[in-house]
Amino acid sequence: MKFVHSILLFFSFALLTSNIRADHHEAPFRHFVAFQFKESATDDDIQQVVDEFMLLKDKIDTIQSVEWGFSESVEGLNDDFTHAFLVTFKDKAGLEAYLPHPDHKAFVAILKPHLEKVFVFDYTAKE
Repeated sequence: MKFVHSILLFFSFALLTSNIRADHHEAPFRHFVAFQFKESATDDDIQQVVDEFMLLKDKIDTIQSVEWGFSESVEGLNDDFTHAFLVTFKDKAGLEAYLPHPDHKAFVAILKPHLEKVFVFDYTAKE
């Protein structure tokens, strides 16, 4: 009988702790970046920036996903920002590890000569 009580106690504890963990699940953290390139940036320069940015997901393990696209604004409110990237991390700590990472810094060195302006918006995803 003690064995049955021990098993029931174990499963009750396991169920309780799994519910606690589920309640404290952190939502994904997003890092949105938009680039406005200098007029002197060539198509090849810009393509290199895109290619290097996309390679970061294979170099920095805190990145869960990366997507990008061109501005297709029908309102014309993009303020000459032409390229946008959305990087997803498990949590804010992922971004905090990403920013000083040597591969991110190497990417910034490639980007800077071609960059006119950048817009960054970081947020915790909500549903």
